[in-house]
Amino acid sequence: MEDDRIIQLIQGKDQEGLQLLIKHYGPLIRYVVKPICGSDEGLTEDCIQEVLSRIWEKFQGFDPEKGSLKSWLTAAARNSALNMVRGKADHDSYEEIPEDVKSDSPGPEESAIKNAAAAAVRAAVEKLPEKDRLLVYRRYYYMQSVAQIAAETGLSERAAEGRLYRIRQKLAEMLKGYANE
Repeated sequence: MEDDRIIQLIQGKDQEGLQLLIKHYGPLIRYVVKPICGSDEGLTEDCIQEVLSRIWEKFQGFDPEKGSLKSWLTAAARNSALNMVRGKADHDSYEEIPEDVKSDSPGPEESAIKNAAAAAVRAAVEKLPEKDRLLVYRRYYYMQSVAQIAAETGLSERAAEGRLYRIRQKLAEMLKGYANE
């Protein structure tokens, strides 16, 4: 299997592994990064390079027991793109910060609550039928537009919007008990 070979080569820090990864998964990485970076082609290219660099440096974090290479690469691409876009926005809006300003960072209790809520949402999404789950991933994880989802799934935009609306309603119903706990 090609994935096994890529994994073995990259773990051995063999450049051929990175070349094979780019050949087989380069389009996927671009597919994930492009909607996040938007129309800034330079940012998209920089982000793809950042993703590949992080993959090379942090590949020991990949565990085939936890998931496939494809899903790990998808998550790495998405997270790197989001970090890069956030970093660019932070850099573009730099101002001098007064010393008496309180941090907007959440405290430990708020972080724990957010993590628990995120876990509940993930569990609810996993309970959805596969077709619905894939729509949720496309829209809210890969940040694809409704138009792109419609074009790639064969649905009309109106049908895609309707299905996403019904999925959100179903998730809200599934999570209703969570808010009361």
